[in-house]
Amino acid sequence: MDTGVVIRRGVPRGAEERVAELYWEAFGRKLGAALGPAERGRAFVAAHLHHDRGAVALAPDGRVVAVAGYQLDGRALTGGDTGDVLSAYGLLRGLPRLALLALLERTPQPGELVMDGIAVDPAHRGTGIGGLLLTEIAALAAERGCTRVRLDVIDVNPRARALYERHGFVGVHTERTPYLKRLMGFGAVTTMHRPVPAHPAGDAPGSAQERRR
Repeated sequence: MDTGVVIRRGVPRGAEERVAELYWEAFGRKLGAALGPAERGRAFVAAHLHHDRGAVALAPDGRVVAVAGYQLDGRALTGGDTGDVLSAYGLLRGLPRLALLALLERTPQPGELVMDGIAVDPAHRGTGIGGLLLTEIAALAAERGCTRVRLDVIDVNPRARALYERHGFVGVHTERTPYLKRLMGFGAVTTMHRPVPAHPAGDAPGSAQERRR
């Protein structure tokens, strides 16, 4: 499929606010409870990105139109530690936010890459970009010696789940979260796995970091 975009590993310098905007548009209901209001939350995400923990889709003009974040070796696309949260929000407001962020934490198992999700500009949805990013993340996982990719999808996002299923993800466990329904907008989370085959012989790790699709 020729989408006219370039799939690139890593968030380009200078695109932090754009990536934060896309992430907030996709996951703002969930993140807003912990990092909101929106303007402040987007600024926090932009200020604490780990540039090497994402893949992006670039339009012909260089604009980021989609991003997929992942967690590996203890680092995720969206960063910020306890001190960063307390510094940004203060002690009294920061402590409850840390508790909410802890509910969203997912620690990879050995040999596992955990995806943080895919955010696509509304104008570019339905063009196959999400699938291209999933393929890129799977290739990266193989190069890093991972045996599977894991992600979580919430019950109010059936479109995302359908995308993941089309690309080989299988639901393995659903956790009911009625206590988060009013706060974050979802009442269940399904964990999905996609096995990662061994990297093909002759296709060395560290292959092309940028691909035109």
